[in-house]
Amino acid sequence: MLLSETFDRDAITALRHSVAACAGAAGLTGDRLDDFVVAVNELLTNAVRHGGGIGRVAVWAADGDVVCEVSDSGGGLASERPEPAVRPAADTPGGWGLWLAEELTDTFELVTGDDGTTVRVSSRSSLSPS
Repeated sequence: MLLSETFDRDAITALRHSVAACAGAAGLTGDRLDDFVVAVNELLTNAVRHGGGIGRVAVWAADGDVVCEVSDSGGGLASERPEPAVRPAADTPGGWGLWLAEELTDTFELVTGDDGTTVRVSSRSSLSPS
């Protein structure tokens, strides 16, 4: 486990820097690192904005991947979320977070229900064996 903590809105900026440091130490570099951090930042923001104001984040390395899981205890997402996520219209304010997270990472898993939402993303590390 590289990082595991509960967060609120005030912690997002510092947490984004911590995620970047952890993911970099686990082997993500360059654009892959930047994309991963943007994806996680979107998930952190969504957890606070739509999930009750408090979230939980965990980052770890496994089998050559850097993995991040963000959870909240909000009321869950509407069941009409398209699978896979569809890019929002360019003039749509908001609604881009999950789409970006899915586009910028190698894997994307979402579980949602009345007890909250958990999103897990991962990106392949440059330290992974070929």
